[in-house]
Amino acid sequence: QVQLVESGGGLVDIGGSLRLSCVASGTISSPNVMAWYRQPPGKQRDLVAHITNDGRTFYKNPILGRFTISRDNAKKTVFLQMNSLKIEDTGVYYCKLTERGVWEYWGQGTQVTVSS
Repeated sequence: QVQLVESGGGLVDIGGSLRLSCVASGTISSPNVMAWYRQPPGKQRDLVAHITNDGRTFYKNPILGRFTISRDNAKKTVFLQMNSLKIEDTGVYYCKLTERGVWEYWGQGTQVTVSS
């Protein structure tokens, strides 16, 4: 059974940066995709970006250019570098792993709050 644990969230000023991490435990099958989602207050959870096990990335607008997703397969970790943070980036950020397009696992989430 795979478990995901996110970290790195917190309170940051507008224009600041945060780096989120998500570590997976257990054996991960390939191919797989690791993704970051976020859920703003009172809104639905939505995709931010994802990265395949061979390093292909996808970013969902409008964060393109401000966020960077990366992963370290040896450490079973995915990162989300977030720069130039805006108020609207506030929310709970979740990590998700999808194995072979079938099995999905979610982390418990980490809170990001951007304040003026």
